[in-house]
Amino acid sequence: MTRVSQNDILVVGAGIAGLTLGLCLQEKGIPCRILEKSPAIKPLGVGINVLPHATRVLHTLGLGPALDAVGVRTVEAGFFNRFGQLIFTDPLGTAAGYVTPQYSIHRGDLQKVLADAFVARAGADRLVEGVTCSRAEETGAGVTLMLEDADGAALPPMVGRAVVACDGIHSNLRKQLHPNEGPPRYSGYNMWRGVTVWPRILTGATMIRAGWLETGKMVIYPIRDAVDGDGNQLVNWVAEVSRPLLKQPRDWNKPGKLEDFIDAFADWHFDWLDVPALIRGAEVILDFPMVDQDPLPFWTRGRVTLMGDAAHPMVPRGSNGAGQAILDAECLTNLLVQGRAPEDAFAAYEAERLEATSKVVLINRVAPPDIIIKEVVERTGDRPFENIDDVISRDELTAFQQQYKEVAGYDLATLQAKANS
Repeated sequence: MTRVSQNDILVVGAGIAGLTLGLCLQEKGIPCRILEKSPAIKPLGVGINVLPHATRVLHTLGLGPALDAVGVRTVEAGFFNRFGQLIFTDPLGTAAGYVTPQYSIHRGDLQKVLADAFVARAGADRLVEGVTCSRAEETGAGVTLMLEDADGAALPPMVGRAVVACDGIHSNLRKQLHPNEGPPRYSGYNMWRGVTVWPRILTGATMIRAGWLETGKMVIYPIRDAVDGDGNQLVNWVAEVSRPLLKQPRDWNKPGKLEDFIDAFADWHFDWLDVPALIRGAEVILDFPMVDQDPLPFWTRGRVTLMGDAAHPMVPRGSNGAGQAILDAECLTNLLVQGRAPEDAFAAYEAERLEATSKVVLINRVAPPDIIIKEVVERTGDRPFENIDDVISRDELTAFQQQYKEVAGYDLATLQAKANS
């Protein structure tokens, strides 16, 4: 028998995008139901950053105290060459004058904060786990979702008023809308990720980017404070190295091997951090190719639309994937609350968000925030410098950062204008 929820917006996927959308809709009194393929939400993945344009949305939803309890308020970005020399420090979050912070946080912790809040506010029956959505079909009664269980057996379909696909990089509904889309675009770089219990590094709230991709680059930041009785933090690290494309799936939880990349960082012994020791301290290493997809020509067909990674997967180099998904959710909710028909709201949402996110996808390929390290590497011939001011001016360094912030929509002036509007 068909399960009917004809007044509900059906949200496919209980990741960052789907849960944020569910909370936004619930806050505005718009009934929704979230469908998740996992039998239970588990704390998968490692660290992510949530930038101030997105934390503004989460704080508006009343999640600030819960995020402060599990994440780290990031205070600065530190850019270094592969010799451990400081290139530039850029204040972040409230330290840079933003109203809301930037959070460095375990992805599982963020997902749990969102899921717990959604269940508490909307009810446990509004989060349906263990169902995979294989296809959506519009009918006179709404949109019918074809469902399967974990073994691929058919389940009774569900009908809703409209469907938002937040089912990630392997989205079945994206494939339905774009059946002839090409394969993921490989950047030429692979990433290995892990988390290590470690003493506080620098300020204890610094996001570190060091080195460059051809010879090895590291991104390092704490994601949990005081994880033991010795005051240590849980520190997230990402190793990025130029590699030929290997035939491997896009699986955020694929195990990786230390020997595949550790040689690139063997001599990274700085007076402020022993990088090989940090890497070797991780219990688990994850392996992921740095890929994205070309921006789509459209996300929406009638009462079905895409959101988050299902709409705009991007190379993870600007700390912006989760943030753009959160902004998607806020935008669509604000359009739906105006009383528009779902298909009209979806079309307006696409018109507002597709171009904006496409710009982020494209700038992440060529000019993410860490592009300033590449500039210094080229100007120095990848050698140590005597004085960074002789290599590049602070005004140039600041301009690189400002360009990315403006494209991604979180420069301070833009957010202040939104707050005052």
